Amino acid sequence: MNSPPKPARAKPTRSKPSRVRPAGFPNRQQILDFIAQSDTPAGKREIARAFGLSGQEKIALKALLKDMADEGLIDIGPARAFHKMGGVPKVTVLRIADVDGSTLIAIPERWEAEGIPPPRLRVIERGKRSALTVGDRILARTEEAGAGWVAHPMKKLAKGEELLLGVVEKAEGGALLLRPVDKRNRNITRITDLGTAKPGDLVLAEAAGRAPKMTARVTDVLGDPFAAKSFSLIAIHKFGIPFTFPDRVEEEALTVAKLPLHEAKREDLRHLPIVAIDPVDARDFDDAVWAAPDEDEANAGGFRAIVVIADVAYYVRPGSSLDREARKRGNSVYFPDRVVPMLPHQLSSDMCSLRAEQDRAAMACHLVIDKQGKVTSWRFTRAVIRVAANIPYEQAQSAIDGETENPLLETALKPLWACWALLAKARDKREPLDLDLPERRVVLDDTGKIVSVAVRERLDAHRLIEDYMIAANVAAAKALEAKKAPVMYRIHEPPSREKLIALKDYLKTFDVEFAMGQVIRPATFNRLIAKVGDSDVKPQIMEQILRTQTQAYYGPQNAGHFGLALGSYAHFTSPIRRYSDLLVHRALVGAYGLELPAPKDKDLPEKTSLSGEDLTNMGRVGELISQHERRAMEAERETVDRYVAAFLALRVGEVLEARITGVQNFGFFATVDGLGGDGLVPVSTLGAERFYYDEAGRALEGMTTGTRFTQGQRLPLRLVEADPINGSLRFELPEGASHLPFRGGPNRGPGRPSGGLHRRGRPANIRHSNNPKGKHRK
Repeated sequence: MNSPPKPARAKPTRSKPSRVRPAGFPNRQQILDFIAQSDTPAGKREIARAFGLSGQEKIALKALLKDMADEGLIDIGPARAFHKMGGVPKVTVLRIADVDGSTLIAIPERWEAEGIPPPRLRVIERGKRSALTVGDRILARTEEAGAGWVAHPMKKLAKGEELLLGVVEKAEGGALLLRPVDKRNRNITRITDLGTAKPGDLVLAEAAGRAPKMTARVTDVLGDPFAAKSFSLIAIHKFGIPFTFPDRVEEEALTVAKLPLHEAKREDLRHLPIVAIDPVDARDFDDAVWAAPDEDEANAGGFRAIVVIADVAYYVRPGSSLDREARKRGNSVYFPDRVVPMLPHQLSSDMCSLRAEQDRAAMACHLVIDKQGKVTSWRFTRAVIRVAANIPYEQAQSAIDGETENPLLETALKPLWACWALLAKARDKREPLDLDLPERRVVLDDTGKIVSVAVRERLDAHRLIEDYMIAANVAAAKALEAKKAPVMYRIHEPPSREKLIALKDYLKTFDVEFAMGQVIRPATFNRLIAKVGDSDVKPQIMEQILRTQTQAYYGPQNAGHFGLALGSYAHFTSPIRRYSDLLVHRALVGAYGLELPAPKDKDLPEKTSLSGEDLTNMGRVGELISQHERRAMEAERETVDRYVAAFLALRVGEVLEARITGVQNFGFFATVDGLGGDGLVPVSTLGAERFYYDEAGRALEGMTTGTRFTQGQRLPLRLVEADPINGSLRFELPEGASHLPFRGGPNRGPGRPSGGLHRRGRPANIRHSNNPKGKHRK
């Protein structure tokens, strides 16, 4: 079983030179009092609003909050909301740890304040006592009351997230052991009850006792871990992703799928050659597009465009069983072999999927675009459409390039490309962040066997659809703002100063200057990439720029989208697979009077617009779906890593071209060119020479020869191990390869400071080469 994570080392408290604050500016105690007394999560914007700060005062507030975090006074929780250090976030995950009389006691599932014991929260349950018991995990609102903390449960989290997932092994002597599938977990647990499992099976097991005497009882046998579809099943169970629908949800999906389209009350767009352009292996079709030159003389050279999106809000009504299940999931999760949908298949791949030649309910975003590519106006309607064709990206591109014929080339594709040329012109002027990083695509045959793992080709057809979707997303956000209606924004904040300083130090190792005093915009990073050109270091510099960015999230308070260089942005275009988009659709229905009530003979909520619960819980729901999105991304990434490891398992012993992706004091990580997957080269395998870890230069350097292993360096490596169960790889240098890395003299080599061996950093300790805490993270 996973041992409890060791708390992160707390930053030492230190005094800082005082900053000049504006008159009337809140002091530290006032900010602490506000955070403690706020009924909702308190981020920088909420604090600024409470104290009436604006302009330069907000900049000063940001600096003060950073100082308070460094001093150990506050910490930051989900959605960048602050809470008192030693306290807990306003909304967090707790584990029931004890029972005091009739009162349940919970503790935070994660606790990172070293030296401060985790608080024990009294669980206050509404009404009649629920079935919560010791060991249960809950999502709860928390508050400090009197001398202690209390928790108000919001939901009980899935039992599957508490089970051990591993493979049964038989040790010498006959003992049965559970080997975890998580490569970061090295704890092997003794099995006391095997059930019907046998050695080699992938199983779920309940844990008993505490490490190191913990034991496991097998509860579910999942089968052969190497069989087709097992890799995604591992991720589903590991991350507790709901993958089956309750009967009541399936039944409601069947009911709503039969709802009439209300054609007379919808705008009829069936006469237009609207097309859906998607991946060749798409499982659902939730968007389609149309464009034509604008016939209005006042917009000469401009276009009219329509982005149509499946009208999921018509079928999934607030407060319904479908709605509660969709919120619980937050989004669909896509694996190479399957999709775990947010909505049952009766909707996600049938009635809400925009299939060709079938009438479908849709939300239509009408755009007017001038000859400069600026969207000058928009309107939203509920429509009935009939998609002319579902065209894969590759086929659409091939038709535009004149390589193949398509019956919709003149009526649909060419006008779309002509309009997109204007949108692209406006995008280039806006200068959003342009990181063209490769995406891996796992191709399987009909039996689930891996055919290939390759970089997904990036076509103009992909960029075209992206730009139409971005235009519709911006229009949705601005349309709601115009009505002063609630918006679930997609927020991407600018990089933090700490990350910018780290980027500056990193770029210095390549003799690339980065000025800290400038106003940071996406174009700032684009210019850096252009300065690097097509040199070998370009991929790792782009990856470092990506790591510098903050993580995007959902919330009702607008903070703009830094990466896209947009002031207002919301997700409107994928309500089949994202709950955030469904909320935006509901807001548009209410703001623009687009209500279509359910028939009275159906046992369904009447309205399709935002409910009172939606409005009350916008902030909380934004945090939840942001967490679910991160869960899905990690599960998808780990599954691809397992497929890559399985694909490479047949090439163990071969020498492969690789690139170093991360360097630590215990070794370096490398990825196979064109395939991906991180593998470790332990420092202990690099020979007898002692290596020095240059932390600033992100390199290991031989203290005698000056041999350097640096991030981004390309070199051949021998694949020693590929474990599909946990997705891990292990490499070593090929025989006679000591000449491969850069060999510099005492004062030479990229990133090597002057002064010989006396430099920043520390010697690498080869006895730490298996330390899981140092695992490189993407």
